[in-house]
Formats: sequence, C-alpha cells, structure tokens
Amino acid sequence: MSNQSAISLDKVNSSKKRVLKSKRDLGKVTIMLKGFILPIVILVIWELTGAWGLISPTLLPRPSAILTTFIDLALTGNLIEHFKISLWRALGGFLIGGTLGLLVGVAVGFKKNIEQTVDPTIQMLRTVPTLAVIPLFILWFGFGEVSKILLIAKGAFFPLYVNTFLGIRSVDSKLFDVAKVLEFNRWQLITRLILPSALPNILLGLRLSIGVAWLALVAAELMGSSEGIGYLIMDARQFSQTSIVFVGIIIFAVFGKVSDSLVKVFEKRLLKWQDNFKG
Repeated sequence: MSNQSAISLDKVNSSKKRVLKSKRDLGKVTIMLKGFILPIVILVIWELTGAWGLISPTLLPRPSAILTTFIDLALTGNLIEHFKISLWRALGGFLIGGTLGLLVGVAVGFKKNIEQTVDPTIQMLRTVPTLAVIPLFILWFGFGEVSKILLIAKGAFFPLYVNTFLGIRSVDSKLFDVAKVLEFNRWQLITRLILPSALPNILLGLRLSIGVAWLALVAAELMGSSEGIGYLIMDARQFSQTSIVFVGIIIFAVFGKVSDSLVKVFEKRLLKWQDNFKG
C-alpha cells in the first residue's frame, strides 16, 4: 500500500512539473510574440500608405517592394557575397579591438600605476569621433582591408575597455574581507572573486562593443570600398535605389540583433549565480 502511495505521489509530482514547464514555455512564447506586435503594426501601416499612394516609392518604398528586392539580390548572389565580406571585416575588427580592450581593461583595473599612465591617453582617444580619423587611416594604411579592419577595431576597443575597467574597480570591498577569512591566495582572489564580480560589466561591454563594431563597419566601407553591405548602400543611394538601401539597413539591424542575442545567451548561463539577475 505504501509503495502504491509513493508511486501515485511520484506521478502527481511529475505531472505538476510538466504543467509548470508548459506554463513557463507558454510564457516565453507569449513574451516573444509581444515583441512582434509593434513591428507588424508598423509594416501594415507602411504597406497600406504606400499602396494608397500617400508616400512616394522613391522616398519610402513599400515593404513588399523591399522584400522583392531582397529576394532578387539573394538569388543573383550579389547580396551574399557583399554580406560575407562585411561579416569578415566586422568579425576581424571586433576580435582585434575587443581582445585588446579586454586585456588593457584588466591590466588598468588591477594596477593603479598602469591606470595613471595609460588611462588618461585612452580616455582622450575615446572622445575622438570615428569619422574624424578616416582620412588619417587612409593616409597610413591606404584603401585596403587593413585600414577598414583597424577602424572597426578602434570602435570595438573602447566599450569593452571601459566596462572591464569599471567592473574590476566596482567589486564590493566587503568581499575581500570574506576572501581573507577563506584564505584565498592571489590567483584564487582574481579567478573566484574579482573576475566573477566584474563579469556583468564585461558582458555589457561585450554587447556594446559588438554594436559599435557594426556601426564602425559602415564608416569603414565608405573608405573607397567596392565590396560590402556599406558599399551596396552607398552605391544604391547614388542611383536613388531606395529599396536596396533599406535591404542593407535591415541586414545590419537583423545581424546586429542576432549577435546581441548570442551574448545574452552567455549572460543567462554565466550570471545565474546573481540573485538580482532575471534570466
């Protein structure tokens, strides 16, 4: 009799778990669908105003026309080739700039004398607009891939540097007292206390760095480029092909969001230990 009760209790618990899991999944789907409401409303109004002739197709083509242009460019292969080139430029620049930003941010965060020597110069360079240094990069590195990748690296460097530095310096001082009680050595202090505490800021810097890399990509592809999504947009602008301009803008928006979402996945996995993190 007791065995039957235990079996029935297990069945009840398992059914409760399935109900809770289905509710959580339904909640996630509902939240995701809510994010599509506003874009769908905008697209419907946009399409109707274009169909009724209220807006010039040269200034603002209909979503259906943009979709047709996207399909045509994809079928001819031009869009895919331009996108591959832009993706490699953005990825290369981000890896160089982001890695340097992380390493320098860690060094400046841990050492006061390095901060006093390096940080003032970096903060001064951070305020220089990316567009302002384009002529200088052309003079130094020419119109080739090196100048474009380094320009993207410049943009990706500063967000990760600043957030890594701030994350390390904002570690709660009370945690160091706990580390003394636990008799942490220097390596344990860095790997088990400082870096995990700075991780939220570092991941925020990573998200910002990826976004700036996509922004810098457009500026980089204005430097005498004959390939890439940025070049595709500028070339279409000269011939008033607004639908192609919108295709390029949408590609930047979509893949910028995709890259940001990938970092958010890492956030959910790496920041579960935080009580105030709502993942």
